[in-house]
Amino acid sequence: MKISWPVAPALSLALVVAAVPAARVEARSAPPPNVIIVLPDQWRAQAFGFAGDPNVKTPHLDRLAAESVNFVHAVAGVPVCSPMRASLLTGRRPLTTGVFLNDVPLDTAAISLAKALGAAGYDTGYIGKWHLNGGDRSAFIPRDRRQGFDYWKASETTHDYNHSTYFADDPEKRMWPGYDAIAQTEDAVGYVRAHARSAKPFLLVLAWGPPHSPYETAPEKYRAMYDREKLILRGNVPPEISQPTRLMLANYYAHCSALDDCMGALRAALADADLEQNTLLVFTSDHGDLLGSHASHNKQQPYDESIRVPLLWHWPVGLGTTARKVPEPINSEDLMPTILGLCGVAKPATIEGFDFSGYLRGQNDPSDGAVLISCVAPFGQWTRRNGGREYRGVRTARYTYVRDLKGPWLLFDDDADPDQKNNLVDRPECTALRAELDAVLQRKLAAAHDTFLPGDAYIKRWGYRVDQDGTVPYGP
Repeated sequence: MKISWPVAPALSLALVVAAVPAARVEARSAPPPNVIIVLPDQWRAQAFGFAGDPNVKTPHLDRLAAESVNFVHAVAGVPVCSPMRASLLTGRRPLTTGVFLNDVPLDTAAISLAKALGAAGYDTGYIGKWHLNGGDRSAFIPRDRRQGFDYWKASETTHDYNHSTYFADDPEKRMWPGYDAIAQTEDAVGYVRAHARSAKPFLLVLAWGPPHSPYETAPEKYRAMYDREKLILRGNVPPEISQPTRLMLANYYAHCSALDDCMGALRAALADADLEQNTLLVFTSDHGDLLGSHASHNKQQPYDESIRVPLLWHWPVGLGTTARKVPEPINSEDLMPTILGLCGVAKPATIEGFDFSGYLRGQNDPSDGAVLISCVAPFGQWTRRNGGREYRGVRTARYTYVRDLKGPWLLFDDDADPDQKNNLVDRPECTALRAELDAVLQRKLAAAHDTFLPGDAYIKRWGYRVDQDGTVPYGP
C-alpha cells in the first residue's frame, strides 16, 4: 500500500493568492463549474432510501444518488462538528488545524476553499451553521473570521430550528422564518437565481442544522409521515431500548424528509436557472448519529453509524465522469483538493488530503485504500465518565480496526458483520489480519505525524480551556 500524505510548510495567504491567478491548470471548452456544497448536521450514511434504510423517505436524494458518484465508505475522520468542517474547508487534518474539539476557532490565516476559489474568480457564499468561530455560539461573526466567504447569512451554532437566528454583514441579529432549513434553502435558491446570468462562477455552502437533535422539532407535516411502531430497527439496537429508539428515529427521519424536500427545491431551482449542467453539487454531512446503535447516542465513537457520512458528487457536463457507486474510502480533508481539482484550480501547498478528481474521471485511486479515524480527546456527551476514550483507527472498504491508549480495541469485518456486533480483535484466527491492519494504522499515524498521545497533551499544546468533561465552554 502506498502512502502519500505530505505535510507541507505553511504558506502565507499572500503567497497562495499570488499563485492562484495561474490556477487554471487545464484547458476547458466549458466555463469553470459552480460549486454547491450541501452540509446537513449529523446525518448518518445509513439513513437514506438509496442506502437501504427501509424506513426513511428520501426520494429527491435517492434520485440524486442514482445520478451521482456515491462514495459508500466516506467517513468523517474525527466524527464531530467543528473538526470535520475545518477539514472540509482547509483540506487539512484536525491535529494540523488544531480543531479537534468543538467550539475552538479555525485560524483566520488558514487557506480555505473559499479563499482559493475566490482568488480564482469565484463569488463565494455561506448560509446556515458555521461552528468554526469558537466561543459564544450566539455571537456575531465578523468578516475577517469567515474564511473568505463574501455572501453571508449564518450563525455559529443553533439547534432551535423554529426560532433560529443568524447574522449577515452587521451585528444585527436576524431570524429565519419558520423551520430554518426551509428558509435557508429558499435563500440559497435566491442566490442561485441571482447568479443565473453572471459571468462569474460561484461557490455556495448550504449548511443545515437538522437532522441533529432536538429530534422532535421537524414540521408536523413530516412528523406525521412516520409511525414509530412500524419502524425496523438496526440489528445492533438492544431490545431494552427499542421503544425510546423508535421515538428518536421517527423524529429524526422527519427531519431527514424535510431536508429531502429542501434538496428537491434546490435542484429544481438549478434546473430552472439553467445551471444544473454547470454546477458541481456535493452532498455530505459532518458526522453520523448512533441513535441507539450499540446502546449509544450521538457521535465521536468509531462505529459506522458515527463515522460514516453520505458523500454524493453530481457534476456538470464536461468534467468527464459517470454516475456510479465506489467502495474506496475517502476522508474529510480530501474534499477540498478534490473540488479544486474538478474546478481546474491549483491546490495550495498547505493541503494534506488526497485529490480524487482524477479518480472520479476513471483514473487510479490516489489513496492507499484506508482512512484514518480518531478521537483526539473525548468530550461533550462522550466523556470519560460515560466511557469515552481516545482512539486511532483505520476504516477500509471491508474492515474497521481501532486502538485505544491501552492497545487493540475493535476489529470488525464490515462485509460479514455490517452491524458491527462481533468484535474480532482477540480472535486467534484473526491475528494475522489484526497485525496487517495495525501496520496500516502505524503508517497512517507516521505520515500524519500523529504520536497518539493522551488528549490532555493536545489540549495543553493548543492552550485550550476545558471543563471537567473535556468540553470547551461555549457561552450562551
